[in-house]
Amino acid sequence: MPKPVSEARSAEAVERTKRQCRLNAKKPRKKAKPPKRQPPGKVAVGTRSRTTPDSRKQTKQQACIDLLSRREGATIEELQAATGWQRHSVRGFLAGAVRKKLGLTLLSEKPDEEPRRYRISNSI
Repeated sequence: MPKPVSEARSAEAVERTKRQCRLNAKKPRKKAKPPKRQPPGKVAVGTRSRTTPDSRKQTKQQACIDLLSRREGATIEELQAATGWQRHSVRGFLAGAVRKKLGLTLLSEKPDEEPRRYRISNSI
């Protein structure tokens, strides 16, 4: 018994698609070109920095550490304002960078009716 026309067409379409996939799979892939090299006599523009160490922009991490190094320490809100980070990012910085990565002693104090303050211990 012959197949209905619609089934035969759909079977042909499936076979054609499979065949096309096999053909595409055998094509070699194009490799990325390496970057162009500068001729030996030419130097890229702006490779030397004209900034002095004193005029460098302070990093967010350094700004946080400066706030935490104060005698009164800093609250999470003060650290948020200084860096633009969200609360969970500030807490992650305190746990990950200050305590673990830098190995500093972080003290947490909760005065009555005031927000929690964090500070770095000076006795190392």
